[in-house]
Amino acid sequence: MKKKLTNRFLESLTPPEAGRLEVSDTERKGLRFRLSSTGKAVWMYEKRVKGGPKRKHTLGQWPKPVGLSEARKMALEIEAEAAQGIDRIANAEAERREKKRLQASTLTVSQVLGIYDNLHLSNLRTRDERLRQLRQSLADHLESPITDLTRSDIQKAVDDKAAAGRKAYANRIRAALSAFSNWIWVRGYVSENVANGVAKATTEHARERVLSIDETRSIWNATFQMGSVWGPVFRLLLLTCQRRGEILGLRWEEIEFENARMIKPGSQTKNKKPHITHLASPALKELRALSKEGKDKGFVFTTTGETPVSGIGKAKARLDKLLPDGFEQWRIHDIRTGFATRMADAGESESVVDRILNHSATASAPTLVGRVYNQAQLLDQRAVALDKWAELVTQESAEVIAIGGLRD
Repeated sequence: MKKKLTNRFLESLTPPEAGRLEVSDTERKGLRFRLSSTGKAVWMYEKRVKGGPKRKHTLGQWPKPVGLSEARKMALEIEAEAAQGIDRIANAEAERREKKRLQASTLTVSQVLGIYDNLHLSNLRTRDERLRQLRQSLADHLESPITDLTRSDIQKAVDDKAAAGRKAYANRIRAALSAFSNWIWVRGYVSENVANGVAKATTEHARERVLSIDETRSIWNATFQMGSVWGPVFRLLLLTCQRRGEILGLRWEEIEFENARMIKPGSQTKNKKPHITHLASPALKELRALSKEGKDKGFVFTTTGETPVSGIGKAKARLDKLLPDGFEQWRIHDIRTGFATRMADAGESESVVDRILNHSATASAPTLVGRVYNQAQLLDQRAVALDKWAELVTQESAEVIAIGGLRD
């Protein structure tokens, strides 16, 4: 509706039953009066900025603090500014960003990391590792204002890790810093994404290293010189073929001795799905030995009693020194690859092996039948496969155990 607005006319209007009533003022083009079903009335003014976009301005509520004459006067002022190319809304947004920037400049990198942890990292399964990466990489800047952080700081953190001989891990550092940089930029803590353009430390290729049975046995034998903490850790990694974080974070309440299995909740697995792992006789032997030491609750592998054991990188380096001369470089993850390869060679089905390793799917686009079939646990077959694997690794005849108890 268009009409030359008067106070009498405005006072005569009644709120609509639903939605809102809008009347455009013919005396001041672009000025509109809006009356909602709740009885609330406001002034709106729309005007295109010279050389810029059309902007909508909320002038205030009627009748107070903005009456008809005040609304027309305010609209006239905005019109005059728009004719000169002055954009009130853009200016207000710029002032808001500048105010936030100034506020951010008083926050240190450490303080913003705390905010990032609380709002984002705390929701991630990898929270502890990611926070550790960030704090170590930014150690020289933690007490500096967040606005002082530069791209060269980010690049140096990546390059320093690469120079230490850990190029693949340097790429992980780059990914963590890039995610953090984007987060603080989007939220206005910094004026630009300082990680843009930071180079990778190396171009990574898919791993092709497959541990042979002889190599796996060499690792197994060397673990008995690793002591009472790390020896059992590596032996359980070898016998269960689970991810190292799942073994390091293993808790006594996740172990069922009577059923020869451990059950990891979805919160502790990579694909966020609960996972059952059969425990072959040697694995049960390791855990029972630890249990006899009086450990029956909390973390299985711990030195503090309150947190999982840490320092597996240094422990792996010690283990490497115990291996035969000429032993090819390997990673802990290669245990899983070796298991999958050897079990496939031994005739185990891909479905069974994938479930032992807790992979999400056996194909990128499984059929309907495949998707339904993939829900099967195949626990009995998985137990047989892990018992076979234990025999291969230890060279000892295993007491073959089913998930539900001893086999016939």
